[in-house]
Amino acid sequence: MSPPAAFEAHRRLKELIRDVPGFPKQGIVYRDITPLLADAAGLRAAIRQMAEPWHDQNIDLIVGAESRGFIFGTSIARELNCGFVPVRKKNKLPAQVITQEYELEYGTDQLQIHTDSIQPKQRILVIDDLLATGGTLKACCELVKQLDGEILGISVLIELTFLNGRRALSNCDIHSLITYDAE
Repeated sequence: MSPPAAFEAHRRLKELIRDVPGFPKQGIVYRDITPLLADAAGLRAAIRQMAEPWHDQNIDLIVGAESRGFIFGTSIARELNCGFVPVRKKNKLPAQVITQEYELEYGTDQLQIHTDSIQPKQRILVIDDLLATGGTLKACCELVKQLDGEILGISVLIELTFLNGRRALSNCDIHSLITYDAE
């Protein structure tokens, strides 16, 4: 894609993201992706652009975080002709799991992955809709590492750069389509 076409595609995607001030609490501007998801061309463009840097990387599996990572992850897996592995909240997976705790704004939560979902040295791309503080993505990466998967990178639709999430993921190649520098 030529630079002007890439800029136009980026601008179009950003226009499809709705700002919701005061959600989930005062002082927060929530970046709502549901209008983008409802727009067939926008969704297709987002999937294509999130997958594009990884086409030559021989990805074996996409690991997607619950729940919006599922939306993008399965489509990117199809685009890259690889499998998909869900990372879910605690007690949502039926077979043997490993667990990783991570920090939220007010407390902690846990993510889990099936122990047989990744084989040693499989090449993994981690997908989510948003990189904010990096807690969820870091937990996903820790789960992949526990199963001896090789993390090639992370691809997200939105990055809130002012929250410095990359700091928590300092050893990862991160591709983000849309960035917000301030709330």
